[in-house]
Amino acid sequence: MKTTLLGLPRIGKHRELKKACEAFWSGKIDEAALTNTATELKKQNWLLQKDLGVDVIPSNDFSFYDQVLDACLTFGCIPKRYQSIEKSNYLELYFAMARGLQKDNIDVTAMEMTKWFDTNYHYIVPEFEKGQTFSFFSKKIIKEYQEALNLGIKTKPVLIGPVTFLLQGKEKEDGFHRLDLLDNLLPVYFEIIEALTRLDVEYIQFDEPCLALNLSEKEQLAITKTYHAIANKFPKLKVFLANYFDCYGDNLDLALQLPVDTLHLDLVRCPSQLTDILESKHYNPKTKLSLGIVDGRNIWKNDFEKSLKIIEKAHTKIASENLWIAPSCSLLHTPYDLNLETTLNPEIKQWLAFAHQKIEEIIALKNLLSDENDGYLHLYEENKLANIRRRNSKLIHNDAVKSRISNLKPSDSQRKHQFPIRQGKQKEALQLPYYPTTTIGSFPQTKTVRGWRLKFKKGLLSQQEYDVLIANEIEDSIRFQENIGLDVLVHGEFERNDMVEYFGEKLNGFAFSNYGWVQSYGSRCVKPPILFGDVSRPQPMTVKWSEYAQSLTDIPVKGMLTGPVTILQWSFVRNDQPRETTCNQIALAIRDEVVDLENSGLKIIQIDEPAIREGLPLREEAWANYLNWAVKAFRISASGVQDETQIHTHMCYSEFNDIIASIAAMDADVITIETSRSEMELLDAFVNFKYPNEIGPGVYDIHSPRVPSLEEIEHLLVKAKNVLPKDHIWVNPDCGLKTRDWPETKEALKNLVKAAKKLRAQEVELV
Repeated sequence: MKTTLLGLPRIGKHRELKKACEAFWSGKIDEAALTNTATELKKQNWLLQKDLGVDVIPSNDFSFYDQVLDACLTFGCIPKRYQSIEKSNYLELYFAMARGLQKDNIDVTAMEMTKWFDTNYHYIVPEFEKGQTFSFFSKKIIKEYQEALNLGIKTKPVLIGPVTFLLQGKEKEDGFHRLDLLDNLLPVYFEIIEALTRLDVEYIQFDEPCLALNLSEKEQLAITKTYHAIANKFPKLKVFLANYFDCYGDNLDLALQLPVDTLHLDLVRCPSQLTDILESKHYNPKTKLSLGIVDGRNIWKNDFEKSLKIIEKAHTKIASENLWIAPSCSLLHTPYDLNLETTLNPEIKQWLAFAHQKIEEIIALKNLLSDENDGYLHLYEENKLANIRRRNSKLIHNDAVKSRISNLKPSDSQRKHQFPIRQGKQKEALQLPYYPTTTIGSFPQTKTVRGWRLKFKKGLLSQQEYDVLIANEIEDSIRFQENIGLDVLVHGEFERNDMVEYFGEKLNGFAFSNYGWVQSYGSRCVKPPILFGDVSRPQPMTVKWSEYAQSLTDIPVKGMLTGPVTILQWSFVRNDQPRETTCNQIALAIRDEVVDLENSGLKIIQIDEPAIREGLPLREEAWANYLNWAVKAFRISASGVQDETQIHTHMCYSEFNDIIASIAAMDADVITIETSRSEMELLDAFVNFKYPNEIGPGVYDIHSPRVPSLEEIEHLLVKAKNVLPKDHIWVNPDCGLKTRDWPETKEALKNLVKAAKKLRAQEVELV
């Protein structure tokens, strides 16, 4: 049997890539220094896999920002607005596409960004025009293969498959379907394959996770056409075709008949597909199977006993040389190395495996199946004991929480009255103007603010000293918001590290790592909490600072919370009970916090749910069940307040068309969404559906350092005004401002307020 990986984390054990990229963007290091950091990180990953004994090691799984953006540059798929940037200045072009660029005479917006299938990883969305042409522009895949060769490692280059690349992009004009571009794109793939085969490449991995979706006949034909074309042109090439995140489903017969050497299966998300394959009349025993048996999306220790049974089942019909052992997907979604965690509760730590440990699990599974496995039997016993201890641990179970869940009633997820009645009461209570302005919640987390938190954590600042610093920062932010004329204020969240981690630290049932970072987008890394047990709230979590902020001003201040579905999605969630049950436990804890905020005098409370769309199962037949319990969990969290209390929610970087009815069923009084990168395109779903409640379409892109002009914001607001009732429109940025700097934030928000006031003045003139 062979072992392989589909990809590894690329940020570095200590987020070296994040720090290098941000230093490069700010002009503190040059291109050579950034490139050297990248070279070292790739080298470390390749040598780690070699030292641990991985048989087939991937390359081209590294990225400065995003693998789909890399593919855009590889295929020369560069939107026309970047023509003013010299193509020879590769990194400037690359990062301009990712982040936008405002420099000298150049002012270009970034490309759209959205979630990669059902993960919290964000990718840059390819843009396509009718008759789009492609070319082999970036030679990154060749260079990285050669880098590994120089280390004595012959790798398996990784490419996003052409059908997935096209399907995950967007047509930027009418009159064609993006799959119509396949004939233009395939010659570039051929050129890449030709260059790699000249270097004696044996395997190329093509990632086609679109095969986990319900594909149309046109889409299925595109898959068939692609891989037959590759096989006909390169008969000696060994194609490793990777689908992950779910079963092949209705695409299984199609996949089994493709002329590929190896077919990868995600047996964590869909263990049943192995039986389907072994019993299928279309399965060719000469086709190798890559058994994705180790979870690439979560951090729980593999169950060797269960995994060995699955592998042995495959082995009854397939020769060992035709079996691979692998993770379910790229390990991009897991932290680097559990060995770095020296303060984690030892009882919990024994249940876990990060990327490094997952590689060791894959190697151990292979060796446990060998004839000479005596040296590995102790690993089997240790693994079995750890899993038994976890099941029986007293840390996991809380009878009071289980009782509260069992006693939930339908009324617990219902507001007292329907939205039209609530809206009238809220307008009377809040007295807000048309086009009320606000922000999504967070303000810049400067190096100074982060330094206070670190010193407090290390005991170098007392609680009293830390509180004084945070209080002063909150007051400064309140005064700034008052001065520029925002209508609804926020306290700025200066005391918070991350929108999920902060709450997890205050809830029972969560544990935390020190180095468990994963990439969310670009240089943005998050450290998901480890949700290991029953969830409860021992005491209020946010009331102190929200109540303080409201005491400083007569203008309404929003209480800021993260919703139950997002806390669930952005944590490493226990896998020993249904996710619905865990989500309801979180919802009850948030509900208690919402009620406490209302009782402390806050009239507006925002419960952010940016992850509700990403949790949607990939196959439509599973949507109804998920949406039912996800919407219910949000409503449980939000329904304990009076009609006069206005509930907001926020969602970003998602496609809403397919679930707009469920978003409406959440029944938030106000929803804010990201729309600036798509030029208000994402608003169409709400307009076409006739979304009944109030909505704040984001009018500037906070993931770009550029400051939007007054005219840009006006342009977007007029678009919104043309399709929405004026008394339903809010004016706000796309997302929180935590990652931005104060100078750009202040200028952008001043323009936002000016644009809203101008719109109000026009309304007065019309009257």
